[in-house]
Amino acid sequence: MTDQIVPDSEHRGLVARLPQPLRDLAMLARFDRPIGWWLLFWPCAWGVWLTGAGVQVELLGWLLLGAVAMRGAGCVYNDIVDAKLDAQVARTASRPVASGRVSRRTAWLWLGALCLIGLVVLLQLRWEAQLVALGSLLLVAAYPFMKRITWWPQAWLGLVFTWGLPVGWVALRDMRFDIVLPIYAGAVLWVIGYDTIYALQDREDDALVGIRSSALRLGKNVQAGIALFYAGAMGLWMLGFWLLRHDLLALLALLPVALHLGWQVITLDTADAANPLGRFRSNRVAGALMAAACFVVGNA
Repeated sequence: MTDQIVPDSEHRGLVARLPQPLRDLAMLARFDRPIGWWLLFWPCAWGVWLTGAGVQVELLGWLLLGAVAMRGAGCVYNDIVDAKLDAQVARTASRPVASGRVSRRTAWLWLGALCLIGLVVLLQLRWEAQLVALGSLLLVAAYPFMKRITWWPQAWLGLVFTWGLPVGWVALRDMRFDIVLPIYAGAVLWVIGYDTIYALQDREDDALVGIRSSALRLGKNVQAGIALFYAGAMGLWMLGFWLLRHDLLALLALLPVALHLGWQVITLDTADAANPLGRFRSNRVAGALMAAACFVVGNA
């Protein structure tokens, strides 16, 4: 069975060339797995490009750096909190804190360093956007505990991982709740969908150690459930676009992302250990397609 388990980390390239102590820190922050910070960054870009303020290269650069640092900080915090649980799950047992290669003290220091980078990024934003960004801290702090108290930790992750959308918007414009909220709510459903796909890898181990997830809750209906979450996301994104432009043609910009999400659902194979990870990682493409749609609708 061991060779069928999708590896939690694949340290290649620069990360693989680092000395072991630095490699462990890089893997603790998931620098070897860029999919996480892409998924955190894309909603930031959606918010920026929906404002109609143009490309905004400098702002997007800062937000990308913030996504890398804060995703890393979130992973370190999650691994500190979940060390005992991770040690009981085959896919996560080799994580640096769970395996003992990185001490808790070192992990806390590393967390602080990553948060300092996040602070530098925060100070580049106007004060209104800073307040919105700080509003996510309680959500982030509570996330690792959600899998212990609810079958839907993916919903909480959705609230956290899409917070960059209102931050990106408010960095350039005053808040428009009528536009931002539907698109934010749709993004939350998108995260529930793709993180349910991700959770398919751990269903057996999660059930044994008592970790709750939407993949377990949906059971045999998991594929249909993911389809409903994605359909809900598309409906809310269409509403947000319509409220922004009142133009049926603008909705066509969502067609590529709708087709991609449909492809994920149709080709998802829950019996194949590698398939869910591939479909999950393809959401960096879904995020990019949605970003392109936001740019077209916001700036056309």
